[in-house]
Amino acid sequence: MPALNKEHKDRLFSFLFGSETNKQWTLSLYNAINETCYTDPEEIHFTTMDDVVYMGMKNDLSFILFYVMNIYEQQSTFNPNMPIRQLMYAGKLYDKYIHMNQLNIYGKKKVRLPIPKLVVFYNGIEEKEETILKLSDLFDKSGEGRSAEPDIEVRVRMIDINYGRDKRLMEACRPLAEYAWLIWQIREKERSMDDIESAVDAALDDMPGDFLIRSFLIGNRAEVKDMCITEYNEAQTMQMLKEEGREEGRLGLLLEMVSAGDMSIKKAAEYLKMTVEEFSRYVR
Repeated sequence: MPALNKEHKDRLFSFLFGSETNKQWTLSLYNAINETCYTDPEEIHFTTMDDVVYMGMKNDLSFILFYVMNIYEQQSTFNPNMPIRQLMYAGKLYDKYIHMNQLNIYGKKKVRLPIPKLVVFYNGIEEKEETILKLSDLFDKSGEGRSAEPDIEVRVRMIDINYGRDKRLMEACRPLAEYAWLIWQIREKERSMDDIESAVDAALDDMPGDFLIRSFLIGNRAEVKDMCITEYNEAQTMQMLKEEGREEGRLGLLLEMVSAGDMSIKKAAEYLKMTVEEFSRYVR
């Protein structure tokens, strides 16, 4: 089974769809997103980045299938900056692909690269319509040359995967529908229990016996609970950061999260737009 990294804890989404043992679920998700009907999960080659190798950078899930490079991210809070993050992930993944396949990008012959498809699966509490997030929307258009066309564009498809939202997608990918149901149940139970750990346990226990993902999740209950609690705490922190306007308040909250082991130093630094080295000065 996939092992958890102490610095960057996997999300439940990537734990389900990024495992070598669950390639059939990854294929089902790909088919649902792209309206294809591929049948051989062994054609999938995972390329998800390891933060040990890539100096703290780790994406949720990426894989190559029939010359398409799929870069998937799951977000429980809306982030309009995903195009730049996905661009950074894509750059690292293409660099890895070029070196692994010994492609000569300095020669006269064109190299052949897989087509990038970038998707964000959003399951925050706010309803969001499916949309395309564009890198060009982040460019500073003030000052000189504001009418010039940018030479780089990145498009990221953002899909709301909350329970009951995209029925076509859920019907096409049963594991995704079951994942959406579980997240919905955890949120519903947390409201009455006021304890996220108990809510996760109760949701897992109430999961219907015919769910495809049930045995995998129950068999990895400890890891699943850890991932759900971490993601819940991150979402809670983001909400508190929105409500707390002072820089000191944001820093204090993030330091507490890092100290408790619920957030990596890298992610905390990103929230404050600091480098890891700058944020580390505040960590005792």
